[in-house]
Parts: sequence; structure tokens; C-alpha cells
Amino acid sequence: MNRNVKIKAGIIAAVILVCLYGIIGIPKSKDELVANWHKNIHLGLDLSGGTQLVMQVQLQDAFKAFADNTIERLRLELQKDGISTSGDLTRNDPMTLEDADKIEIDVKGIPSDKSSAFRGIVNNQFGDWVATALNSSDYKLTMKATEALKLKQDTMTQTMATIERKINALGLAESSVQPTGRSDAEAELLVQLPGVDDSAHVKQLLQTQAVLEWDEVKDGPFNSREEALTKHGGILPLNTKLVPTAVRGGQQEWYLVSRSAIVYGTDIRDASAAQGELNRWETNFVLTQEAAKRFERYTSSNIGNRAAIVVDGVVISAPTIQSKISDTGRITGASSQEEAADLSLNLRAGSLPAGVKYEEERTVGPSLGADSIREGYRAGIAGLVAVVLWMLIYYRRSGINATLALILNAVILIAALSYFDATLTLPGIAGIILTIGMAVDSNVLIFERIREELRAGKAVAAAVDAGFSKAFLTIIDTHVTTVVSCAFLFIFGTGPVKGFAVTLVIGLVANLFTAVFVSRTIFDFELSGKRQIAVLSI
Repeated sequence: MNRNVKIKAGIIAAVILVCLYGIIGIPKSKDELVANWHKNIHLGLDLSGGTQLVMQVQLQDAFKAFADNTIERLRLELQKDGISTSGDLTRNDPMTLEDADKIEIDVKGIPSDKSSAFRGIVNNQFGDWVATALNSSDYKLTMKATEALKLKQDTMTQTMATIERKINALGLAESSVQPTGRSDAEAELLVQLPGVDDSAHVKQLLQTQAVLEWDEVKDGPFNSREEALTKHGGILPLNTKLVPTAVRGGQQEWYLVSRSAIVYGTDIRDASAAQGELNRWETNFVLTQEAAKRFERYTSSNIGNRAAIVVDGVVISAPTIQSKISDTGRITGASSQEEAADLSLNLRAGSLPAGVKYEEERTVGPSLGADSIREGYRAGIAGLVAVVLWMLIYYRRSGINATLALILNAVILIAALSYFDATLTLPGIAGIILTIGMAVDSNVLIFERIREELRAGKAVAAAVDAGFSKAFLTIIDTHVTTVVSCAFLFIFGTGPVKGFAVTLVIGLVANLFTAVFVSRTIFDFELSGKRQIAVLSI
């Protein structure tokens, strides 16, 4: 064996070892081998079973929140510039997805001599809005079309990112969150959860907005909303709101709290579940540096007063401030470890910018996934056996060369899926089977070229060299055109189509290595013996 063949053989051996390590690691027992296989090869929803959810993002919630934030900022700017209003700043209440971008803010009672200053504030500091005069003192603010579209896109992106963080925190690494891709459903997301049979807990967790506020308690608790309103003459004091507690033991109380929160969920840097006094579960959280300073100022000047911890519009706890608090806090009242852990997970993941509503739920049982795997394996093995038999019968000993290259192609493909942490789906298996066909096609091109050269009277070594050289450009051409097609499938296709495209591209790249480099090395090894081969079995 000459030096060149030895180097090529070493490269092939190294590739095989790297691929096997990526697939099964270094197992010390049969059980560990099986465990490594399942750990490294991730199966999609259609193979492992699980749950598929279609959820609609309630974009109108994001528009309402944006308008509320604008009202608070505008109120402060008007006060800063000494502009008083005879009426309050209010907004309309879009209830449906279609009306989301029709959000409006009504500003009433602007003094006529301050109208120019008011317009200047809106134009300079509230560029998302357009102010339209209704009369000499009243104005209506509407969102610009470009800003409304941007808010929709940002809301969808943030919702997807938040849901992904929640899913990943649950350890469901093979899950996916993506738009449904339907032109008539721009606010719908497709969530796939492989391995999840009981989706009730996950659905509740994903749907929870986890909007946390630490509000100043102005009054309460009250036994009912009506009791609170009666005490204040039927009208709530300015910049306050009534918030209920969770129903416990059939009882519910109400607190009058400040409309502007002291601390928001976005101010939380970390959160975790822990056992506190009397082994009761609670959620501890750590604030950001800026929020910690703000919280410290508030607590130091309000010792002895109550503060309400509000999550998703419900008072979880209303403790009395006993000392100055800086960057840490805790939320008590959890009934179980799971409840405390879920709250900490939601706080770490961040609050959803809008609510979500489940439109559709499909559950794929593990047995159906097992059937898909079994049928996929059967199809793959049947195709592989048929191809191998045909190659051995038609090309004789050279068919063994093609078979070895074909097997290595499959090993490289599976290893690549493992290293890239890709998910294998049923369309992915179809891509693997198609790769087998492409690999056979490459070998047929090469072998037929070699046959032509032998029939032309060339020596075996020269015929092999010419066969590989002349077939190479044709192989490159077919592979490049297929990769381009796969690129379009990946760009414009949905999840399953993308999986098919990715698997096929990996298989095509592996095929260039096996059909050209590996197959040529095997021929070179056979022709490099001491005895010169006069006839090639092909």
C-alpha cells in the first residue's frame, strides 16, 4: 500500500470514529449504548409522540398596554409643562384581533392657549401617534400604520421568544415554536411538544402571562368590590385601581392599589422556588440594579405600610413592609412546590406581551410515533437491501465498493444530525431514503464511465482514473442543483419541509465524500497491490 492510500485510509478511519462518537459516544455497556443513542438522536413530534398546539396571540392586549403606557407618559409630560386638562386621558377598548390596531387615545380639556405646546409634545416625544383635533380643546390620538405594524411584529417575536424560554426551562429541548404560515392567520403560532402526552400543565404554563407588579396598597382589604366602591363614594381615587386576591376557601378579598407599579416583572433578574418559614414554599426573586435602588427608596419610606404583589391582575400576597428592602424579595402563598416553581419559571422567562388563546390541540400517541419509526425503518431497509443486491449483481465486486460507501454515507448523515442537535422527523427519514437514491446514482455514473473506458481498451488503472475524473463534474452539477432546490424548500417551507431539506442537504454533502473520495480510495487500495490487476470486476 503506497503512502497516498495510507493517508486517505487514515482520513476515512478518523471520520468514521468521529461519527460513531457523535452517535453513541463511548459506551461501557449495552444499556449505556442505547441511552446514548436516544440522547443524541432527537425524534420529532411525529416519531416520538406528543402534543401540537395552535395558539392565537391576542394582539389587542399589546395595543392596549402600549396605549396605557403612552397615557401615563403623556400625563407626566403635560404636568411637567404645566398643561392642565379639564378631563382625564382615556382610550377605547378594542376587543377583537381585527380591531387591535384601531386603538385610540382621547385627550379632553386642553386649554386653547396650550394647544400649540400640546401638539409639540405629541410630535416630538410621541412619534408613534398622530394627534387630530376634534374641537378647540379635545384631541384624538391614533397610531401610525407603520408603527402599528411594527408593534404587531414585535409582539409576535417577543411572544415566540418568551414561550421558547418557558419550554426550554421545562427541559423540552426538541420542541419548536413558529408561525403557522397561513396567510389568513398572521397572529397564530404552532407549538410542537414531543414526548408530552398530558398537555394540561404545559398549556396553563404557556398561557400564563406572568405580568408581575409590586403595587402600593392605598386601602383594604375589602370583602367585595362593592364594599370598596361604597367606601369611596362609588368613584375610585385618581390613579388607583381595585385588584382581587385569589379565591381561597371560597373567600376573596379586594385591595385598592396604585395604578403605577413600584416594581414590574421586567425588573426581575432571577427567580427561584424555595422553602421558607414552616417549610412553606415561596418564590424568591432578585431585582436589577436600577430597580433595586427604586425599591429601596420606596420601602425605606413606607415601613409599616402594606404593598401588594400582583401577578396577572391577582393579589398573590399583601405583606407589611417591616424593613428596608434592596434587591431581593419573596412571594409567599404558594400551595405547593410546583406552584412556586411555575411562578419562578414564568418570572425568569419574562411576561408575555399579550395573552394567548388556544385554537387547536392535537395529541400524537407514542404508539403512532413508534409505528412511523417502524414503517420508516422498514422502508429504508427494504430500499437499502434492494439497492445493495442490484449493485452486487450488476457490478459484481465493485458493488461491494458502492455498498461500503453507501453505509458510510448513512453513518455520516446520522452523526451530523446528532452534532447539529437537529430533530429527526418522518420527512427527515424520507430525506435519508432519497439520499440513498442519490448516492446510488453517483456510483452508477462513475462505474458506467469506468466501463466505457475499459471498453475503449484502456488499462484498469487508467480507466478508473478517467472514470472518476469525467464523472466528477456531472456529480457536482446534480448535487448543486438539488442543494439549490433544498434552499428554496428551507426558505419557504414549513417545519416538516425544512426538516426534509436539511436532511437531504446533509446527505448530499456526505455523498460527495463517500462516492468520490471513499470509493476512489477503495479502488486505489485494490489496485496498489503487488500483483497488477489486469481485469476489473465491474
